[in-house]
Amino acid sequence: MKTHEVIIQPGRSERHYWRDLWRNRELMYILSMRDVSVRYKQTALGTAWGLIRPLTTMLIMVFVFSKIAKLPADPGVPYPLMVLGGITVWTFFSTAFTQISNSVTLNSNLVTKVYFPRLIMPISSIAVSFVDFLVSLGLFILLAIWYRFIPDWHLLLLPAFIVLALLASFAFGLFFAAVNVKFRDIGQLIPFIVQVGFYVCPIAYSSRLVSEKANEWWAPFYWLNPMVGIIDGFRWSLLGEKAYFNLHSLLLSVSIVAVCLTLSLYFFRKRENTFVDDI
Repeated sequence: MKTHEVIIQPGRSERHYWRDLWRNRELMYILSMRDVSVRYKQTALGTAWGLIRPLTTMLIMVFVFSKIAKLPADPGVPYPLMVLGGITVWTFFSTAFTQISNSVTLNSNLVTKVYFPRLIMPISSIAVSFVDFLVSLGLFILLAIWYRFIPDWHLLLLPAFIVLALLASFAFGLFFAAVNVKFRDIGQLIPFIVQVGFYVCPIAYSSRLVSEKANEWWAPFYWLNPMVGIIDGFRWSLLGEKAYFNLHSLLLSVSIVAVCLTLSLYFFRKRENTFVDDI
């Protein structure tokens, strides 16, 4: 059995941080499995909740926005499929973002007792959101079969948009995770941000409606939302050319996520040595 010795000395953690992160991959796996088991522990339906939540949300949104508000779907796309595609990727992002933001405070007992690269906690926390995402994606496949909607070559690009949504959750979650340790008010703010984001993102409606109102003063601010390009791209990969897709919006999303991820990673690394004092 291979063992290694951890020597804590000034400057060493900075020089060997990423190597220590890789060496502690087993801890990352243990924390991930723990989060998944705790999420569904003592629940009668277990992972079925990952199916019930998006299905119920989709039915309500289809009734409210399609039947009552009369919002149109993209031409040739069944409205339930358009909505479920948006719900699937948004739920993945929002759950991962929430889990990452709370990862340090939820593992405060480990932070104060043992040394390990603190970045392990945000990384391991995404396991729950990924399990829910796979269940929700399975629901989308079943619904697509029901509507006899056959995907085309665009489906090959689906993993890229999944990774992009995951990177977006890290880009914003790491910043909130570091701030949440010192200011616990952030924990109250996160659900509000997620709730607002649900409505400002193209989930129950198509970005095609916004593109038709490009002269409105608020239109440029809409495209600055990085999740707009990600959600549109995710649906485009599932639904093909019939779904609205804007390459410029996607490039803007990629740029914003890349910049925010770099800054958040730097901020998290800079703050993690003070986590023990703040907790």
